[in-house]
Parts: sequence; structure tokens; C-alpha cells
Amino acid sequence: MATLEQDLRELEGAEDFLDYFAIRYDPHVVEVNRLHILQRFHDYLARIALPPDEPGRREVHRNALCLAYQDFVSSDARTEKVFKVFRSQAGITYVSLDSLTQWKDNAPSI
Repeated sequence: MATLEQDLRELEGAEDFLDYFAIRYDPHVVEVNRLHILQRFHDYLARIALPPDEPGRREVHRNALCLAYQDFVSSDARTEKVFKVFRSQAGITYVSLDSLTQWKDNAPSI
């Protein structure tokens, strides 16, 4: 029997995670918010001390994913502000000229 950690390494998309933990979901909600759901799931897990026993870890993972999914059932990505682009002031992001120069200097040649 595979461990939780082994199983999780095999999962690829939000739907895989939701199916694995037997969480019912609306495909449209996941289609629009899949990366946000997975990032929020990761953020929730980062704040929780995982129990040493596997059944406990499975339950914590399932609850965190369920919460992450529910965040986007009742809200949207812009409101939840999971990624930095949504947290920037008034949706405006500034890019310094220095950062563009650094990127240009380190970009692979085509």
C-alpha cells in the first residue's frame, strides 16, 4: 500500500487531488481556479503542524484541500488574492528597468 506522500507525488492537477480525497466539486469552479485552489491548499498546509500518523495527515490534507476549494466556490481569484499579481495596489504592477536588464542579460539566446 502506497503512503500518502507517494500518492501525492503521482497527482497532477486540482481534479486529481479533489478526486483522491473524495471531495465533490463543480468542474467549472475548478476549471477557472485550479492553480489558485492548489496554491491555497499549499498555503494552508504550510501553516498546519502535520500529525505523525498517516490517517491524521490524510485528514489534515483533506480538510485543507476542502477549505481551499470552498474559498473559490464562494469567492473568486481577485477577491482571494492568492497570487502576488492580485495583491498589488489597484492591480498595477511596477517592473523596474533594472529587473528587465537583468532578465535580458540572463535570457537564453534563441
